[in-house]
Amino acid sequence: MKRLIPYMKGYWKECILGPVFKLLEAIFELIVPLVTAKIIDVGIANRDAGYIWKMGGVMLILAACGLCFAVICQYFAAKCAYGFGTALRRELYHHVNTLSHSEIDRLGTASLITRITSDTNTVQSGLNMMIRLATRCPFLIIGAAIMAMRIDLKLSVIFLIAIPVIGILLYSVTSWTIPQYGKNQSKLDNIARHTRENLDGVRVIRAFSRQQEEIGSYREDCDVFARRSIIVGRVGSVLNPASFFIMNMGIVAVLWFGGIRVDTGHLTQGELTAFVNYMTQIALSMVRMAELLVSFNKAAASAKRISDVLAEEPDIRSGSLTATEKEQVPVLTFDHVTFAYPDGGEPALHDISFSLNAGETLGIIGGTGSGKSTIINLIPRFYDVTEGSVQLYGEDVRKYKLDSLRDLIGVVPQKASLVSGTIADNLRWGNADADENQMIEACQIAQAWEFVSQTENGLQTPVAQGGRSLSGGQKQRLTIARAITGKPSVLILDDSMSALDYATDLALRRALQTKMQNVTKIIVSQRATSIQHADHILVMDDGTCVGYGTHDQLLEHCPVYADIYRTQMQ
Repeated sequence: MKRLIPYMKGYWKECILGPVFKLLEAIFELIVPLVTAKIIDVGIANRDAGYIWKMGGVMLILAACGLCFAVICQYFAAKCAYGFGTALRRELYHHVNTLSHSEIDRLGTASLITRITSDTNTVQSGLNMMIRLATRCPFLIIGAAIMAMRIDLKLSVIFLIAIPVIGILLYSVTSWTIPQYGKNQSKLDNIARHTRENLDGVRVIRAFSRQQEEIGSYREDCDVFARRSIIVGRVGSVLNPASFFIMNMGIVAVLWFGGIRVDTGHLTQGELTAFVNYMTQIALSMVRMAELLVSFNKAAASAKRISDVLAEEPDIRSGSLTATEKEQVPVLTFDHVTFAYPDGGEPALHDISFSLNAGETLGIIGGTGSGKSTIINLIPRFYDVTEGSVQLYGEDVRKYKLDSLRDLIGVVPQKASLVSGTIADNLRWGNADADENQMIEACQIAQAWEFVSQTENGLQTPVAQGGRSLSGGQKQRLTIARAITGKPSVLILDDSMSALDYATDLALRRALQTKMQNVTKIIVSQRATSIQHADHILVMDDGTCVGYGTHDQLLEHCPVYADIYRTQMQ
């Protein structure tokens, strides 16, 4: 919880004033039983209607003042809690975006979504209740106890026995429920993960007629969460009736022994009524305390999950140098690079070395899992090398500021991903200031203008979430155009032409060669024809470079490349 305190900045005034107004409400509430006692002992006993009306007016004023203070407290509590929740949610989202791919892989996307949404809401609700009840309930319990003791000290022994019994009950229940709430939230992670996977893969599920199996699996996740929640809820539900039972038994004892003391003249009827009212206030406050503890336990469990994310220090930190283009030095150099994924066992790359000059094209080919995409991920520092170095314009990429490094690199990932909006909105991800002519030129190079120009709205054509309104080839071409719009110094195509037909593939490569001559290009592909005209070709096999050279050199000296090429040509 301490890690979340800084996000209260700007709301300390509301956090302090809220409980103050709640205390004022509690003070007025403590006065009401005394007024009731006066009405009974003076007004009713003496049949004084005027006094009864006057004291009734006092009670109305007390009630009105209490209501006003409660509304003001609620306003401050809501402002503080929702402001805190908004600040926390923003910071959590920002922090997640600073984490490297390895940390996000370890935490899991579904778990992060749950923590940003469900856990943050739980902490927000817990703070709201804390402001409203954390001071009011203890104050009412202590205040009512003191007022009752002032009325009759001997009779007060009854609730002095009842309060510790309820306290022990509260401690016993809450000490068991706190860890259970945290476990329940982890089960909610499973539901979020399953939901995300099913919605993303809905076409695959339907293609293989796996709806019923997936529905059954999802139902099982929900049932596990429901069963655990019911178990915790049952234990938590003991608090209210048990607390009421103990206090009601105390009230019965007060009425029994209080009646005797009224008969003996030690108490008046009004004082006994006030005493019972104070006992009722204590009982209600204890119940509210139980509810507060349940809410606090949930908030504490969620706060720990949020704190665990905020405590994650990104493995990849921004350097101090600004990446700029330089002449007379290689654009990109891999110097004996070895890389292993965190907790991934054996290295994914072994001793990779190559160098590229401005305008040159590198083709990377190899079997599935050979390390092609891993090489690509090291250039913009999605991951950092384990051994060796990756250099851009003669400097280790780890020395550069991340933003300036990635501004020089245009990456087109394997999975074409677009956001909801228009085609122009997506293209401006590469360059926020790109004008229409620049976007059209990028689309022409990427061979996307052919279909974009045929749409009714052109660049303003809407794009559904994830690009679901487009075909696979159209999405790939738009993601390539998006990268080109940013005018990168290094353009990386990570198997991003797999959905293109051979004619479009050829036209795209020719456009890249003629219209982006000064851009260093890296093309990862499963097709030998897509890279055979590259200046250099890197052949990967099980994380190791088994061939490096031109197409003709590799056909002669690299059996792996020769086998791939001949198989595809046949």
